[in-house]
Amino acid sequence: MAHDSGIDVLIVGAGAAGLMAAICGRQAAPQRRIVIVEGAAKIGAKILVAGGGRCNVTHDEISEDAYAGSSRNAIKKVLRRFDVPQTIAFFETLGVTLKREATGKLFPTSDDAHTVRDALLNGARQAGVEIMNPYRVEAIRREGDSFVIFGSGSASQLTARRLILATGGRSLPKSGSDGHGHIIAESLGHTLTDHIFPALVPLILPGDHFIRQLSGITLPAALEVWSGSGKRLVAFTDSTLCTHFGLSGPSVLDISRYYTEAHLSDPGSTLTINWLPDFTPETLEADLLNTPRMLIGRYLTLKQALPERLARALCEIAAVDTASTTDRLSRELRRTLARTITRLTLPVQGDRGYNFAEVTAGGVPLREIRLETMESRLCAGLYLCGEICDVDGRIGGYNFQWAWASGYVAGTSAAE
Repeated sequence: MAHDSGIDVLIVGAGAAGLMAAICGRQAAPQRRIVIVEGAAKIGAKILVAGGGRCNVTHDEISEDAYAGSSRNAIKKVLRRFDVPQTIAFFETLGVTLKREATGKLFPTSDDAHTVRDALLNGARQAGVEIMNPYRVEAIRREGDSFVIFGSGSASQLTARRLILATGGRSLPKSGSDGHGHIIAESLGHTLTDHIFPALVPLILPGDHFIRQLSGITLPAALEVWSGSGKRLVAFTDSTLCTHFGLSGPSVLDISRYYTEAHLSDPGSTLTINWLPDFTPETLEADLLNTPRMLIGRYLTLKQALPERLARALCEIAAVDTASTTDRLSRELRRTLARTITRLTLPVQGDRGYNFAEVTAGGVPLREIRLETMESRLCAGLYLCGEICDVDGRIGGYNFQWAWASGYVAGTSAAE
C-alpha cells in the first residue's frame, strides 16, 4: 500500500464546507499542501440538489436566530467571521454572480446549481488543492503530531499534519454524508449530542388522515408546536403543501426539527395547523358571527379563499354542513369550526427520514470547538466545519452560509 506523508492539511469531505475550507486555506497559505478526500463518486451531490437544483447559496439577512442546535451566541461568533457581503464577493471571484429573490434568498443568476458546484471545484483546482476521489476514509489515527488516514480498498495510506472534518451529517446519505464523520469524530475524542435526527424534512400523517386525500393543495398556513402543558413553543407561517404521505413545504420543513426535538423531551407536545394564519380561534369565531347570512361553503371559499376540497374536508371534521348558513350555526358548532380551521392538531406519525431531509439536527457540540479557529478543544490539529457540527438553520440559504463561514474559519486557521 502506498503511503503519502507530505500533506499539510487533509480535508475529509468535498461538500460546500470542505471545498470552502480548501480554497480559503490555499489563499491564506499558498505554500501549504492541501488535499481533499471524498468518498462519493460524484463530488458536490448535495450542492446540485439544493434549492430544487438551483442552489440557494445564502440569504440576504443572516441572523443567528434562524439557527438551532448549539447556543445561538456561539453560532453568531462564527457567522460574523464570514458574512453575506463576503460570501457574495467570494463567489464573484469564482465567476458566480448572485441574484436576490423577493423571499431574500440568493441564487446564482444562472438558476443552475452546477454553476456553484463547478465554480467551487475549479476554484479549488486553480488554487492548487489536490482532490482524491473516490477515496473513502475508513479510520483515522492520531500518531504523534500527525494524523494517519486509512482509506478503503487499494487507497493509499495518508499522513497529514492537520485534519479538517467536513463530512456532513446524515442527511441525503447517497450523497456521501451517511454519518461516518460522526464515528470518526468520536474516535478522535469528541462527543455527539444526545439526539441526532433529520431536520428540514417532510412529515408523515396516518394513512387515513384527510390531508393525504388533498394531495397537491398548497396554501399559506401557520404551524405551531405546543408543549404538553399547553405553552406555544415555536410557530412558522409559510407555503404549506398537502401530499400523498402528509405535509411538506417551507413551513413544514422549518418546523419539523422543533417538533421532533419537543416530542423527544416531552411526548405530550403537539403540532397544530392554522389554515387561516390571519385568524385565531376567537377572531374567526367572531368573524363567523358577524358575517351576514352566507352559505358556510361560500364563506370559506369566497370570503376566506380556502380551496374548495379543503373547505369541505374541514367542515366534515367539524360536523358542519357546507350548505348551512353563517347565521344558523349554533355557538358550539361555530366554535368547533373555528378551532378546526385555526388550531387543528396533526397526529404526526414521523418524518420521511434522512433520505428526504435537507439537513441533520445534532452532531458535535460547538462547546468542544474553539470558535475563533474551529479547532477541536479535545484533539490538537483537528478542525471541524459544516453540518458535522451541532448547527442547523432554516430553509433559505442559512445552512449554506454556515458551511461557507465555518469552512472559511477552519480552512484559513488550519493552513496558517
